[in-house]
Amino acid sequence: MSSAFAVETSPELLAGLRRRESTAFATLYRMFERPIHNMAWRMLADREEAREVLQDTFLQVHTRIEQFRGDAPFWSWLRKIAVNAALVRLRSSRPPHGELDDQMPGEASSLPDWLDLEQGLAQLPAQTRSVLWLHLVEGYSHEEIALEFGRSLSFSKSQVQRGARRLRELMQDKEQELRHAVA
Repeated sequence: MSSAFAVETSPELLAGLRRRESTAFATLYRMFERPIHNMAWRMLADREEAREVLQDTFLQVHTRIEQFRGDAPFWSWLRKIAVNAALVRLRSSRPPHGELDDQMPGEASSLPDWLDLEQGLAQLPAQTRSVLWLHLVEGYSHEEIALEFGRSLSFSKSQVQRGARRLRELMQDKEQELRHAVA
């Protein structure tokens, strides 16, 4: 699955960013406002926090643009900044036991329809929701997720498995509720 961030930026735009031109930053903002906000909102399940991540991301781009070396696509560098900004907020707001119960067995296989996925994701613990989003939608590997969270490889794998299982359970419960409501 390709990332919503996978938007190419022109060399002229990058040059304008390095020269700190306001029009270049405005263009960049228009290009990436929606992907950054959506990613943050889905990770944090809070629109105000997502707006803060959006602002934090562009502030960091403004102050750190010289650090972009160009050895990877710009959007990849920007996505990493946005994900890190969301993770900082997640870490500062999560309760100590934000993970799914270790006793929940299961494997990650098919996920519910996209229409119901947002509602299901919102019911998961923030950390699990973030890991699922990064892996299934943003395409992060388990190794990258483990590194971002400062945890082990098995942490990422287990969070994806448990989260996917819990999502399936939530969607099955919702389907049963709808059947009973119609009957």
